[in-house]
Amino acid sequence: MVKTAFRDVRESMRRKILDGEWAPGELIPNEAVLAEHFGCARATVNRAMRELADEGLVERKRKAGTRVRQTPRRRAQFDIPIVRREIEARGQRYRYALVERAVSAPPDWLRARMGLGPEGRVIHVTATHYADGNPYQYEDRWINLAELPAAETADFTASGPTEWLIATVPFSDAEISFSATAADAELARHLGCAPGDPLFLSERSTWWQGGAITYVRLVFQRGHRMTTRY
Repeated sequence: MVKTAFRDVRESMRRKILDGEWAPGELIPNEAVLAEHFGCARATVNRAMRELADEGLVERKRKAGTRVRQTPRRRAQFDIPIVRREIEARGQRYRYALVERAVSAPPDWLRARMGLGPEGRVIHVTATHYADGNPYQYEDRWINLAELPAAETADFTASGPTEWLIATVPFSDAEISFSATAADAELARHLGCAPGDPLFLSERSTWWQGGAITYVRLVFQRGHRMTTRY
């Protein structure tokens, strides 16, 4: 039996709302009914419901069920940052250098993280981005070729995959985390710092309608500061 991912359930439910199949104010079928419809566990439906509620598309009330909101709340929008623009906005000269590019089967940890099949293939791209000749960001990216086969022949020698991805495919979901990391030997070599130095790490995964597109680790030079505006 094929396991139904919660993202597939969520996207199907979202589409019913956006297409008007489930009208504003309408009571959505309960978890047991939806679990049978989608062929999944009730916990899967519950998680999909929670995320739709977080987006402001549905309203959940204890003992009263879940209804489509009469007036959906505005969903927060996220724009993928482009490092070239970040650097040029600072008045600095931008340079990109491809480190390595390879096509392979996804490692086990990536399959688990992105929900990839055992027969899948990914392209792995590593690159360094420079500001005024100094290392600014090290990019370690994986692209799912099952969802984006064009990436296998894309030219990443002159510019990084971020701008190509933005121009090629939209995303319906993104998961982002920020943390500190210590430079290992490889990061120290690419970012011009000492092993063990504290660095800023951003990890981002994106999906399009339930299909995993890419996972990327972006590691910034010492002292990097991130500012956001909403």
